[in-house]
Amino acid sequence: MSSAIRGVIAGTGGYLPARSVSNDELAVEKNLDTTDAWIVERTGIRRRHFAAEGETASSMGAAACRAALAQAGASAADVDAVIVATATPDSAFPSTAARIQGALGVTRGFAFDLSAACTGFIYALSVADAMIRIGQARGVLVVGAEVYSRILDWSDRGTCVLFGDGAGAVFLRAEPGSARGLLSTHLHSDGRHGDILQVDGGAGSTGGTGVVRMAGREVFKHAVTKLASAVDEALAANGLGHDDVAWLVPHQANIRIIEAMGRKLHLGLDRVVVTVDRHANTSAASIPLALAEATRDGRIKPGELVLMEAIGGGLTWGAALARF
Repeated sequence: MSSAIRGVIAGTGGYLPARSVSNDELAVEKNLDTTDAWIVERTGIRRRHFAAEGETASSMGAAACRAALAQAGASAADVDAVIVATATPDSAFPSTAARIQGALGVTRGFAFDLSAACTGFIYALSVADAMIRIGQARGVLVVGAEVYSRILDWSDRGTCVLFGDGAGAVFLRAEPGSARGLLSTHLHSDGRHGDILQVDGGAGSTGGTGVVRMAGREVFKHAVTKLASAVDEALAANGLGHDDVAWLVPHQANIRIIEAMGRKLHLGLDRVVVTVDRHANTSAASIPLALAEATRDGRIKPGELVLMEAIGGGLTWGAALARF
C-alpha cells in the first residue's frame, strides 16, 4: 500500500432551514405565473427550504460543520483550516469561513472563502485535498453554504423557482497510506460563457448585490457535454470504468441533467443520490448536503467509490472521485 497522504472524508453534515416551501405555496406567495406541474416537469423540484430572518451562510455552515465533526469523532482542536464555497457570503469581509471558524471555536490554522458558483464545493474539495497531500493541513472542514433566496428576482419564474437555501460540510482528515479518500479532482472553467449564468451586480461593479440571471437552454447544452467530459476524465485518470462507480452524487440543478449523467455512467436512479426534488438547487451546498443524507441513511457504505460532479456560473465545472 502506498504511503502517500490522502484526504479521507471522515464526517459529513448538513443543515436545512426549518421552512420548507412547496411549488404551489411559492406560486401563491410570490404571485408567480406558474404551477406545480410546470415546475416538476421541467426541473424535478417539488419543494425548497428558505432561510429565516437572521439565518446566514455562516450560521448554516457552522451547523453543518458541527454535524460533520461529530460524525468524524473530531473537535475544533482537530481543525487546521476552514474552506467555504459560497456565492452568498455574509459580507465582503470578514470571510464566511472566518465567521464559521469563530463560531466553532477554532483558534488555530486559517480560513477563507472560494467563489466558483455551483461548482464551488468541488473546487474547495480539491484545494483542501492538495493542502493535506503536501502536509499544510491535517484536518480541513470543506463547506458549501448558500442563501440564494436573497439574490433571486421573484418576477422571473425561469430562475426564482429553481433555488433553495442550505449548507453542507465534510471533514477531511489526513490518512497516510489509506486506500480510502479522495483519489483525484478535476477542475475546469471557461470565462467566455460567463454571461449565460451570472449574478448581475456586486460591490465592485454596481455597488449592490444583484440577482441571478440565466439563459437556461444554453446552460443545459453546456452542462451535459462538459459534465460527461469531466466524468470520463476522472475515471480515466484512475484507470477505472463506469462499472466501478457505486454512487453518483451530482450537483442538484435539474432532474433532466441528473438523469442524463446517470445514463452516461450506466447507473439507474437507484444508484444516484437525488435531493433536487426536496432541496431544489442549493448551489455549492447541494453536493455536501446530498453526501450527508446518503452517508447518514446508510446508502453510501465504506469502501464504495463515489463520483461527484457539478457545473456552475463562470462557466465552471469539475468532478471528484472518492472512496469512502
